[in-house]
Amino acid sequence: AFLNNTPIVAMFMPVVSDWCKKTGFPSGKLFIPLGYASILGGTCTLIGTSGNIVVKGLITDAQANGEFTDLNIGMFTISAIGLPVLLVGVVYLLVASKWLLPKGRTRSIQQGDDAREYVVEMMIQPGSAVDGKTIEQAGLRSLPGVYLADVERDGQRLVAVGPEQILRGNDRLFFVGLVESVVDLQKIRGLTPAAREVFKLDDNQPHRCLVEAVVSLECPMIGMSIREGRFRSRYNAAVIAVHRGSERVMQKIGDIVIEPGDTLLIETHPSFVEQQRNKRDFFLTSTVEGSKPIRHDKAWIAILSMLAMIALVTFTPMTLLHGALLTCGIMTVTGCFSMSEARQSVDLRALLALGAAIGVGRALEQSGASEVLAEQMVHFSKPMGPYAILASIYLTTVIFNMLIGNIGSAVLIFPIAKAMAFSESLNFMPIAMAIMLGASATYATASYPVNLMVMGSGGYKTSDFFKVGLPLNLLIMVVVVILAPQIWPLVG
Repeated sequence: AFLNNTPIVAMFMPVVSDWCKKTGFPSGKLFIPLGYASILGGTCTLIGTSGNIVVKGLITDAQANGEFTDLNIGMFTISAIGLPVLLVGVVYLLVASKWLLPKGRTRSIQQGDDAREYVVEMMIQPGSAVDGKTIEQAGLRSLPGVYLADVERDGQRLVAVGPEQILRGNDRLFFVGLVESVVDLQKIRGLTPAAREVFKLDDNQPHRCLVEAVVSLECPMIGMSIREGRFRSRYNAAVIAVHRGSERVMQKIGDIVIEPGDTLLIETHPSFVEQQRNKRDFFLTSTVEGSKPIRHDKAWIAILSMLAMIALVTFTPMTLLHGALLTCGIMTVTGCFSMSEARQSVDLRALLALGAAIGVGRALEQSGASEVLAEQMVHFSKPMGPYAILASIYLTTVIFNMLIGNIGSAVLIFPIAKAMAFSESLNFMPIAMAIMLGASATYATASYPVNLMVMGSGGYKTSDFFKVGLPLNLLIMVVVVILAPQIWPLVG
């Protein structure tokens, strides 16, 4: 409801995927509901979807021209209809999932003889969330693709470690698992790489990533331990794990003697791959996908900044644009993200599409085409009453949405809906709600970014989204047509 649905889905996809791996539950039963839940949540606030913000902006422009002067859409105005839509959508998914959702594929991580396993040494940070908890309470008992092999405390290996073993600060935990699972370990709060060299790297941790490097026959480190060869000083990188064929390397990182063919899991700056591309020290170097560390220390700043923005936009005259710019400025200054990350997050294609759609919408309005289209829509729907006019606006928005996306559909339908409201003397508030919800109704098409994200993970076909999403679109239309005029009178 308060964040863009794309990063929300990206954040929860590994959680859902891991749960499917642990339980063997079919992923096809969960990933469409995950995507739809993020879209439904976006219908509950003004900033929940880009379509809502665009419609609000179009209304603001119309008010500057003396239109809709009595219309006031705040942060939670849409919640009055958005929350019932969310409830109906969730109930529909719970009931219909048994029959309409495909099973997809069963996801599991296999650790067989051919799997490239690493032994990773992690340390419990004193005073952290896992300090003082048992292995099971800390969530380290049934991790997908990795298992806790050993625990060392004060230089002594603990014997027969069970799930009830209490963890203490500075305990060293030895995990055995695949590289994807090592990435997940790095993101658990309270766990940090035990290799001290990690903390001596020149680059700050948020700028680092994990890299796999295969040692060549000409590497000068061959025959030396990682500590003796001064690996960190030589490469500005820290080795956190080593894979060596079928042998399980259980030594401390600094004591491991490097051999040709070893695969090193390294924490370093992303430029390491490019720097070593034409050198002979490594046969192959590649960045591990999704290994950039999460900045837990900045989470409270980001949360407080977002809450402050919501409060300012809701309870003061500050506009959404100014509130968002202020929040971004605070997060940039406090280091929640860098300027380069801010620039990369700007989707130029979306901005161009929005600009083009606004241009087409203005052309429809100024050329009189919107009035012609409005007359035709009113001609077909007026005999059935104002509720049918509202339904036709919602359905047209949904059709535009399936063809040109949520932003374009909102921009194109707005002048047509405005002309229909003026010609029939209808209150525009329920019509605005219908446009917002129709522009968010991206359930029946696989081309929406969130649906594309879950498509591969759930093993879906394009027809699956149409089969599950079309009834949901129609169900939401019924809720909007019935409830919106009850909340905001359509006539009078």
